[in-house]
Formats: sequence, structure tokens, C-alpha cells
Amino acid sequence: MSEVAALGRLLIILGLVVVALGVVFLLGGRLPRLPGDIVIRRDTVTIYLPLATSLLISVIATIVLRLLSGRR
Repeated sequence: MSEVAALGRLLIILGLVVVALGVVFLLGGRLPRLPGDIVIRRDTVTIYLPLATSLLISVIATIVLRLLSGRR
């Protein structure tokens, strides 16, 4: 694969990542919380640790990147 083709492929992947992040930010408040996510609420502070959500996103990203790379 030539360098120009590799750069084009990288730009397409980066563009898809930016679009996916935009969708996540738009829907962020309306997305359901998964059972493994931790929410700690105190007087004026709320801490949200999305452990299950992070794991799910990692698995999906791994599958998508493996399919795009062409390696099995």
C-alpha cells in the first residue's frame, strides 16, 4: 500500500472516530447507564465511573478496527 493510500485510510478512520464522538456527546445525557457503571453522589459532587460502558466501547472498537485492518 502506498503512503498516500495509507494516509487516506487513516484520515477516513479519524473522521469516523470524530463523528462517533459527536454522536456520543449529542446523546450523552440520554444514554442508559449499564449495570457495571458506578455513580457516587455526595452533597454537591457527583462522580460517574463508566466501567461497563468503557469495556463495551473497547470491545466494539477492537472488533471494528480488526475488520478495518484486514487481519483476522
